[in-house]
Amino acid sequence: MESAEIRRRWLSFFEERGHAVVPSASLIADDPTLLLVNAGMVPFKPYFLGETKPPAPRATSVQKCVRTPDIEEVGKTTRHGTFFQMCGNFSFGDYFKEGAIKYAWELLTSSVADGGYGLEPEKLWITVYLDDDEAETIWRDVIGVPAERIQRLGKKDNFWSMGVPGPCGPCSEINYDRGPEFGVEGGPAVNDERYVEIWNLVFMQYERGAGDGKEDFPILGDLPSKNIDTGLGLERLAMILQGVQNMYETDTLRVVMDKATELTGVQYGAAQNTDVSMRVVADHIRTSVMLIGDGVTPGNEGRGYVLRRIMRRAIRNMRLMGATGPVVQDLVDVVIDTMGQQYPELVTDRKRIETVALAEEAAFLKAVKGGTNILDTAVTETKAAGGTVLSGDKAFLLHDTWGFPIDLTLEMAAEQGLSVDEPGFRRLMQEQRDRAKADAKAKKTGHADMSAYREIADGSGATEFTGYATTQGESTIVGLLVNGVSAPAASEGDEVEVVLDRTPFYAEGGGQLADQGRIKLDSGAVIVVRDVQQPVPGVFVHKGSVQVGEVTVGASAYAAIDVNRRRAIARAHSATHLTHQALRDALGPTAAQAGSENSPGRFRFDFGSPNAVPGTVLTDVEQKINDVLSRELDVTAEIMSIDEAKKQGAIAEFGEKYGERVRVVTIGDFSKELCGGTHVGNTAQLGLVKLLGESSIGSGVRRVEALVGVDAYNFLAKEHTVVAQLQELVKGRPEELPEKIASMLGKLKDAEKEIEKFRAEKVLQAAAGLAAGAQDIRGVALVVGTVPDGTGADDLRKLVLDVRGRIQGDRPAVVALFTTANDRPLTVIATNEAARERGLKAGDLVRTAAKTLGGGGGGKPDVAQGGGQNPAAIPDAIAAVERLVVETV
Repeated sequence: MESAEIRRRWLSFFEERGHAVVPSASLIADDPTLLLVNAGMVPFKPYFLGETKPPAPRATSVQKCVRTPDIEEVGKTTRHGTFFQMCGNFSFGDYFKEGAIKYAWELLTSSVADGGYGLEPEKLWITVYLDDDEAETIWRDVIGVPAERIQRLGKKDNFWSMGVPGPCGPCSEINYDRGPEFGVEGGPAVNDERYVEIWNLVFMQYERGAGDGKEDFPILGDLPSKNIDTGLGLERLAMILQGVQNMYETDTLRVVMDKATELTGVQYGAAQNTDVSMRVVADHIRTSVMLIGDGVTPGNEGRGYVLRRIMRRAIRNMRLMGATGPVVQDLVDVVIDTMGQQYPELVTDRKRIETVALAEEAAFLKAVKGGTNILDTAVTETKAAGGTVLSGDKAFLLHDTWGFPIDLTLEMAAEQGLSVDEPGFRRLMQEQRDRAKADAKAKKTGHADMSAYREIADGSGATEFTGYATTQGESTIVGLLVNGVSAPAASEGDEVEVVLDRTPFYAEGGGQLADQGRIKLDSGAVIVVRDVQQPVPGVFVHKGSVQVGEVTVGASAYAAIDVNRRRAIARAHSATHLTHQALRDALGPTAAQAGSENSPGRFRFDFGSPNAVPGTVLTDVEQKINDVLSRELDVTAEIMSIDEAKKQGAIAEFGEKYGERVRVVTIGDFSKELCGGTHVGNTAQLGLVKLLGESSIGSGVRRVEALVGVDAYNFLAKEHTVVAQLQELVKGRPEELPEKIASMLGKLKDAEKEIEKFRAEKVLQAAAGLAAGAQDIRGVALVVGTVPDGTGADDLRKLVLDVRGRIQGDRPAVVALFTTANDRPLTVIATNEAARERGLKAGDLVRTAAKTLGGGGGGKPDVAQGGGQNPAAIPDAIAAVERLVVETV
């Protein structure tokens, strides 16, 4: 039975039994505690926590999941993988243990002809939690599983949570006996290789707190209602139903390994090391396609780094198997062809996925070429010095400059017999992050501290947003937090978070910044609102300070936003939609949105593109946008089902989570997008859009920045002033400016070359005199002194070597000259072979001089260069060189 059929049967079975079929959510987790969706129940977490009312009491899904904690183990075993599909059925306060157990048994053991999977009942073993007598009774007395095939296990094995604060509960696992060829008998408690787990039934009863590991965490209490969360690993069931040894031999992964064989000539099963590489390639390429399909792009942080890391591991393992050229195109295509049967959007987005993947491959192959040379040099130097550990700064250089993931450096160093100072690398990485984020603080409250918001939501319900129709209105304060803690009142000067029953304030989301404004109470108190967030879905939290008076819960209030700010943001947001469509028209559907920020009068828009957008194309895009403005197109918003929106061709942003009902914003006949933001009523209200340029923000992702309305006009007005000033300076018309300025710069460059040539000749003219004035130090000719300030390092080096060459015969010679360039002292020292035979090495002499100058230096025994911070110390440095020469000879 193929994987696509396993998936179809699952959804069909539960749909027939009253479960709402929920499409797989994006792998991009809509949860601040998770980087990627790592379990089938993640999209349902708000329902289990009672934060949001579920759309139906029963649901089923086949959820895409990615787990990467054991990424280094992928390939080494046949059990580890990064991507998997979790088939789940869920009950929100509806059926509980008996219902879940009955459904599981029926689906697994019903015949294939009757829509089941046709597993033999006698091959199924059951585990339950230590003290879960109820579950054991159901299995034994209701289902009829013999007592000897039911085993009790502890918290580590049969108590489930996601590893972070959230829902949890005891579970019961269904295991399949693969037979004596897989090991000794005795059930899953004895041998989990033979008795492989295929379905986990979680009886969701509790909420857990923070803690480490699978056992060390507190139970905070009961969930609002008893729920069911089950998970069947599609790949594991496919392994059993397809009669293969492990998941890598199932239909969706074997085809990738077959393609790898076609590209490299290496057969799976031929050798242990190539088998490992084959499994790495199969798993990582499939995971990469699924991540890119959901809008993840390669980068150096977060989920982008996860994608980059696994893609580069896959590419490198192909090269280890003998591939010499690009391979990603063929591997990606076979994954899309196979997984596209279950996820048609992969086929639709094939070109975009290929574009992102091929760009990352090209970047990595370039990095490998340059970075490998750096690594080889570092390895050679380490071994030459007798070391066995590659320094953390070398590993950091490889990562920061050449894009080498640390695990790649670890693997390549290990192949050369070296370990890596990983703590040193991690420290440098953290220092870099700290520098980049020194002034950044989290704007949104993390999941771990949301109990106060949940209490408000439970007591008062969701906030009614009135901001689409009005900019001000009456409301009531239903929640108040001071310093993150619920409080009945707040006084003048307090920093507060206020929840209203209804509000015109837009909460930050979808790339649009939050509204600002004021909340006035009947008592005369005033709250200045600086930001608005939704830490819990549907609860608008107004963050600000009490400017006047006292604020109390239950008080009547009048909320009013800053209308000018809202209008400026709305103009920017509408302009973003126009830019998105214009870019797609110019570059194709691969120019999909990858992020945006709409702020007053300006916006930035991130989109997929493997290459820079030519200036001519950007000009055409800007022209098209402004042509649309002149057409005075109406901007409308409509609520409809997600299916209807897709039928109408509405564009959805990758990674965004949408419900069954969505808001579609349409701009005339030009643009149609899913969007919850605020917009203008007509394109004429934008006035003008000016694109400032585009740049790269990561592999395969570009960013356009632009100004809108008055801000765009002011920018062009300033540019006009600058152009007028240049016209006056060069005496030319605006269209002549580029040519005239280019000509002037060319002449200036030629003049600089002539000056440099003259200065170099003047410096070299001093060579003969310097050589003739050499001191004699016990038979060694020593030339030491200064040359004119401003002499560059290259010219100084040429002079030193020229002087050394003018000293006649076999006489030992040392030449040490000093200068000041850019307010910093500089020295170059050279020795000839005769001097080196007497122990005088340029590198030793330079280090002595540079230390005196307050700096450092180094080089080869025959010539070396150094510098420092203190030009006034040059006489002392000269004396130090002279002393070292005397002491050495």
